[in-house]
Amino acid sequence: MRPVITTVLVEHPWLTTVGLVASVALGPLVGWWLVGRPRLTRWLAAASLAPVVVLTLAPTSRSLDVGCVAEWSLPTLGAVELVANVVLFVPPVLLLGVATGRPLLVLLGASATSGLIELVQALAPQLGRSCSTDDWLSNTLGAVLGAALAASALALSRLTTGARSRETDRH
Repeated sequence: MRPVITTVLVEHPWLTTVGLVASVALGPLVGWWLVGRPRLTRWLAAASLAPVVVLTLAPTSRSLDVGCVAEWSLPTLGAVELVANVVLFVPPVLLLGVATGRPLLVLLGASATSGLIELVQALAPQLGRSCSTDDWLSNTLGAVLGAALAASALALSRLTTGARSRETDRH
């Protein structure tokens, strides 16, 4: 039996593309709006980690052999699972990057966390989760995108704050 989210994504593959496009289009603006709201940003960042944990570490009914599949496929819009793995890491990295003001550090931590998740999946076959280097690569690409969006939001915030202070100085 397939998990519900997998079934939904297979039946509606366009959802992953919409999620990716929405992240790119709205991410910098949402991040910019959240810069002055650290408490809300931290809360949303914590909430955005829940899907990562559930979708990568919650046990399934499958039984798998121990091991990890080494493959290196770049996600394409038709590859639902790979794009879903990209989209999964965008919100937490964007939000944590804005919350900390250090998107590059968050990116490195997210890539390491994805590697750790794959290691747990490889060493705990009772979870029924498959370990794949493709998953790590897709998660890391999502983290790169999330960090770029966070950096954009922080730069936008600096620009608008600077413009406001220059306008205030003139009056």
